Amino acid sequence: MITRTKTNRIDNLFAKLKENKKSALMPYLMAGYPDIETSLRLLVAAARAGADLVEFGIPYSDPLADGPTIQVASEIALKNKINTDVVFELVRKARKETDIPIVIMTYYNTVYRYGMDRFAKNAAECGADGVITPDLPPEEAGPWKEVALKHGLATVMLAAPTSTNERLKKISEASQGFVYCVSLTGVTGARDNLPVNLTDFISRIRNITDKPLAVGFGISRPEQASQIAKIADGVIIGSALVNLIGKNKGSCIEAATAYISEIRQAMDN
Repeated sequence: MITRTKTNRIDNLFAKLKENKKSALMPYLMAGYPDIETSLRLLVAAARAGADLVEFGIPYSDPLADGPTIQVASEIALKNKINTDVVFELVRKARKETDIPIVIMTYYNTVYRYGMDRFAKNAAECGADGVITPDLPPEEAGPWKEVALKHGLATVMLAAPTSTNERLKKISEASQGFVYCVSLTGVTGARDNLPVNLTDFISRIRNITDKPLAVGFGISRPEQASQIAKIADGVIIGSALVNLIGKNKGSCIEAATAYISEIRQAMDN
């Protein structure tokens, strides 16, 4: 079995933040949305605005884990002729501007059809640090993990509040870089309130693993990000940012920058 013998940007990021007692700000962006060039500019702008890690999504025609906001963004990105090779090229271009970790978010069918080894090799060569596949359970992740590890990519697994402690242990052991903690059941999308059992959920996983825990699904406001930063190692913001980009077409770079900066300030305070 191939083992992960060296750290990458994700490991280094969380080690540094732990020393400084800070939580990572981890926005999600859809590659190719609102158009290909602007999505590249957004990725770079997010890093400059205070993002510690960016999740860069490959659009998919049937995104089962995503709510309406990201579904619409995915449809638009596909109409813009985005594909996996274009996404890798965008990451390659972004690497000229930023050195923060970039994690590819996609569905496993995309990886499988592209070819696992080819996908991992090209993702690593363009400068990506990890891959999130929300529909790939740990029981079936072995072949992909072997290939990903060979190319130095982290495989990030998702943990849900409905999971038993036994399953959380299996997910945590399979995950690299960090564990993506889904704050609630259902699909992605901004919510007005955080789940009342979120702290208990994070505590349960803390008792199982010492890997960094990043919380996503439903986070939209600075005060929510601030609350989560107190209990988790990372705060993931997706739908709220994607929605903001869609509402501010001509000025989405400025709007996204201001929003990320506001979130960053709230988390630091």
